[in-house]
Amino acid sequence: MTDGLDALPLLHTRSYEVEAFARGDDAIVLVGRVRDTKPAGLMVSDDPDPLDIHHMVVTLTASFPTLTITEAAVEFHTHPHTTCPAIVEHYGALVGLSIARGFTHKVRELFGGPRGCTHTTALLQAMAPVAVQATWSMRTRANARQTDRPRQLSDEQRALIIQSNGNTCHVWGEDGEAVTALRSGGDIEVPLWIERRLGDLGRDVSEWHARRA
Repeated sequence: MTDGLDALPLLHTRSYEVEAFARGDDAIVLVGRVRDTKPAGLMVSDDPDPLDIHHMVVTLTASFPTLTITEAAVEFHTHPHTTCPAIVEHYGALVGLSIARGFTHKVRELFGGPRGCTHTTALLQAMAPVAVQATWSMRTRANARQTDRPRQLSDEQRALIIQSNGNTCHVWGEDGEAVTALRSGGDIEVPLWIERRLGDLGRDVSEWHARRA
């Protein structure tokens, strides 16, 4: 699909970067960055360097495991108009929202069109899946410290996993194998990347079950 693209003139690059950090055992801090860049010499003739035209940073703190936003901050580092940053304070309305379910719809409702910044709103929608991924990491960290915990998922854990992931994709469809297995008391399928990595390290896949979320 990308064959031959090196021979074509580059027009634009958009990059998203989202990182999630644990703040203790009950909060996740998400830092998201969106950057739009034009290639060198396109917008300013003879300019030897690429030119940033947008660079926005969003920092969210969310409670765990509910993923309710408790703090929100938006920064505009590069923007085209002097009035662009005037919308920053409006993103304070994120506080109190849950990233877990319905977040994308609520973000469009609150910040879509003239109610927000197009690039910041798009970044928020990219950050939501990272928050969900981070909950698995939070549970893995907690479980790794509990050497005497049960080796089977509890009913509460199964319900939370289904709530967080159900109907998010075809694998997690409410009538699919993953959800059906959990509802019937089964376990989560070992991720292929875990299976491969443990195999490369010469270790048994049962190790994953001992550290699972």
